[in-house]
Amino acid sequence: MTTLFLAAQAAQGGGSMSFLIMMIAIFAIMWFFMIHPQQKKQKEIRNFQNSLAEGTHVITGGGIYGTVRRIDVATNSVEVEIAKGTVIRVDRGYVFADSSSAAQPQAK
Repeated sequence: MTTLFLAAQAAQGGGSMSFLIMMIAIFAIMWFFMIHPQQKKQKEIRNFQNSLAEGTHVITGGGIYGTVRRIDVATNSVEVEIAKGTVIRVDRGYVFADSSSAAQPQAK
């Protein structure tokens, strides 16, 4: 009877250990499939925003397509031409790469 009681206690202790291992595995899977790709994407966006140059085709955070005309480092803003003669000022953090212009060759 004592051995049966000790076996039951050992089984209960092992259950909590397997629960802990499962929780760690779930966190690792979530990090690998969700958190890590998001961090990688944010790093790519930051690199693009830091390497902006005049003439780059961009999309603003509001969905407006345009071309960078001037970059003001002091105020961390970018002037984007959205139509001929129409220039808007946008915060540098709300300017993203224009994927459609990257796919098409630009005429010069």
